[in-house]
Amino acid sequence: MGYNIFRNIQLKDSFKLKLKSFIETLGSAIKYGQKIPFADNDISYALQLKHQRIAGKGLEINYELYDRDNKAGVHVCAEWKDTRYESYVCSEQYGVKRQINRDGKKLYSDKKKNYMYTTITDVMSGVHPDNEVISCPNCGNVSTIAQIQSGCPFCGTMYKMDDLFPKVTGYHFIEDVGVAGNEHKAGMALSVIITAAAMVSLLFLGTLLRGEPIDVETVLASFIMLPLGLFVGYIGYGSFLLIRLIVVGSRQSAGKWGTIGSRKNFEAKMREFSPDFSFEYFTSKAISLIKTAVYAPDAQQLLFYRGGPLDPRFKDVIDMNYGGAIGLSDFRQENGKVIITTDAFFDVLYANGDVITNRRERYKAVFQRRTDIPVDMGFSMTKIQCPTCGSSYNAVQNRLCPFCGNAYNIESQDWILTELSYQ
Repeated sequence: MGYNIFRNIQLKDSFKLKLKSFIETLGSAIKYGQKIPFADNDISYALQLKHQRIAGKGLEINYELYDRDNKAGVHVCAEWKDTRYESYVCSEQYGVKRQINRDGKKLYSDKKKNYMYTTITDVMSGVHPDNEVISCPNCGNVSTIAQIQSGCPFCGTMYKMDDLFPKVTGYHFIEDVGVAGNEHKAGMALSVIITAAAMVSLLFLGTLLRGEPIDVETVLASFIMLPLGLFVGYIGYGSFLLIRLIVVGSRQSAGKWGTIGSRKNFEAKMREFSPDFSFEYFTSKAISLIKTAVYAPDAQQLLFYRGGPLDPRFKDVIDMNYGGAIGLSDFRQENGKVIITTDAFFDVLYANGDVITNRRERYKAVFQRRTDIPVDMGFSMTKIQCPTCGSSYNAVQNRLCPFCGNAYNIESQDWILTELSYQ
């Protein structure tokens, strides 16, 4: 558990292939509403809601990810385990291009250089959770892992455990203030060429303005000025990158200094009743709950949301990315439950008519869960088993079991969201 700084952990090739497939199809899933392979059901459901929100506003989004440095590969930042699953937080340098259109007319576009953070989860070696509930990757209906490997009861598709796991259980982007791969070459070349050309031009212009002829000495001086201009351009470009690092870094960290120490504080408090607790797990779950609540037509109809009506401004959100910081405002235990109040930061794209705006937002998000329930990294809101009749169904879309009519108590399994508001 925790961040990996010094250990060189390598992902299996099978993990890398699934992660690559997820990244390559993320844009299509957002644009066309297609099912994304190797993503857990919580991510898939949030992406479906997001696509419906965009389409419902009569908009189209072109969403493209591009690898900023093909040579770097995947870096494992963190790892943690519970009794059945192991998870890895991975980072790669990926950029995102977005363009919002209406009837073929471009309303907005941007291009951001990012670090992409993904969480990939696998079944622990030697553990075979046959009786756990999972959604069929083909038809989306739920059944047990044992059933789906023998043939999905609904569509007949058969899977091996390698088809079902590992899967991506979280992702977000953090804007990168530096450069990757060959990104510096174009900027560097432009800087040195412009600077050298400007210095040589000034030399000749000064000579002409003084009324002096351009002689051999002037030409020789220009040859001396040229490498000097290249050097000044090189230094100038380096200074530009440093200034950009300070300016962009300051903008990104604005308001987030209060979140320093949240990881340590969270885990220390949570370990009192959940030794498997991981800040990364909580963050992935929190992002998923917030996104689903924002994109849903009515958050109060969601099983995991127990708060009042959301602010109407959330109805204009068409894209939101976790801003890389979630702070602990309050932590308390009462009546066998833990209640956590957080400050969650997001980069949000709004659409109001033809006006598209990009804002950095801070939300107050309050989460709650029972203290006697251990962490289950395999749990998903979209695949549960009714404790009354044993039937499996999608609980996000059904508050009541469609087979016996009894309500499912989501608090007996995982976190719930009890408040989401603007700060």
